[in-house]
Amino acid sequence: MYLRGSKWSMNKRRKPWNWFRIILLGVLVAGAVYVNQFIIPTVQPIGIPSPTPTRDPESFVSEAETLFTQGKLSQSIEAYTEVVRARPRDSAAYIAMARVQVWARKYADAKTSAENAILINPNNSNAHAVRGWALDFQKDYVNATSSIKKALEIDPNNALAHAYYAELLMDESENNTGPLDAVQRASDESKKAVELDPSLLEAHRARGYVHYLTNHNDLAVPEYQYAIGINKNLEDLYLSLGLCYRVLELNDDAINAFTQALTLNPSDPLPNLYISLIEAKLGNFAPALQYAQQALQAEPSNPNYHGNLGVMLYRNFEYEKAIAEFKLMEDGGTLTDGTVVEPLDLLTAPRASQYYYIYAVTLTKMNPPQCGEAVKLALILLDKLRTDETAAFYGNDIVQTCAADSGPTETPAAPGSAKTPTVTPTP
Repeated sequence: MYLRGSKWSMNKRRKPWNWFRIILLGVLVAGAVYVNQFIIPTVQPIGIPSPTPTRDPESFVSEAETLFTQGKLSQSIEAYTEVVRARPRDSAAYIAMARVQVWARKYADAKTSAENAILINPNNSNAHAVRGWALDFQKDYVNATSSIKKALEIDPNNALAHAYYAELLMDESENNTGPLDAVQRASDESKKAVELDPSLLEAHRARGYVHYLTNHNDLAVPEYQYAIGINKNLEDLYLSLGLCYRVLELNDDAINAFTQALTLNPSDPLPNLYISLIEAKLGNFAPALQYAQQALQAEPSNPNYHGNLGVMLYRNFEYEKAIAEFKLMEDGGTLTDGTVVEPLDLLTAPRASQYYYIYAVTLTKMNPPQCGEAVKLALILLDKLRTDETAAFYGNDIVQTCAADSGPTETPAAPGSAKTPTVTPTP
């Protein structure tokens, strides 16, 4: 008996094949095979590191150290930047970068790098030491002292901290802000640094710095030479060595040292400035003028370099050009390229009295002489620098010169003017 309508009926006819479905299924299978063979191997799985090799941070450390040894400070800083990006919790990388940043005169950046190291490890002696070094260059002596003392509290035998402390004490002494025995303590600290680590670059630099500022340049020279033996590609060491030679009147050696500094950092105006002063002292006024011009080109916003160029122009009898530079030095102004020149600070610039005096003398050389302006400058010297015997001599000399040129008239007295010294400085 068969059930009507049952799907199990043996008498039911078989349906014909649907070729469209078969072809579609074949296409889908072929597509799946293609994706599996050719597409999936090229897709980066989620959560699996990229097969592209990444650079080992240690290679950046090695590169940064090599670049520092080569005197390529900016490139060294860039390499250390890559290290801290790869290892943001590595305090040693921040400290190393801060040290190079100080040598590169990037003091604010160095302070920040050292502080990042302190945030990672508050008990890292070197981090506090380098922070203090950076603050010293920024003339923040109180906080610099605090940082370096913290470094020595953590590690009393930290040669780097002792070296930095020696420099800080000398800077405080020069600015009349440190302890009464700052110089002796600086000497002791620099000795301690060398004793703790005779191979430390900063230890010999500090020892040389103490000798230089205490006018023992014959002792400073071998210290800077020793430091150069450790790293022969740091401009700062050659500048310091050249200054010692200059005081010792070893002019050829000084010029060679400054030239080496210029080779290492052609954009720095200081080597050109120092060479111009030596050439002028030797009576070589034409090359002195050239070096003065190069110094100003490197830093046209600096009023001190305008004053120095004015002096060299005066020496080369270019009075009108000299007066133009002196006016920029005194009043400031804006150059044709938009560079702003701030007025020179008469009280802090080391050669300000010389600039003002020669400015006044140059005015008297004009035809007709501009004695009115010259006397005003002389009175400024006598008023602002009344305790400076050299400034007093310059001021009184120009006042007397203009009075003699204008006949027997009464010379105006400057407030606080001093007696004319018997020593006659060479303008």
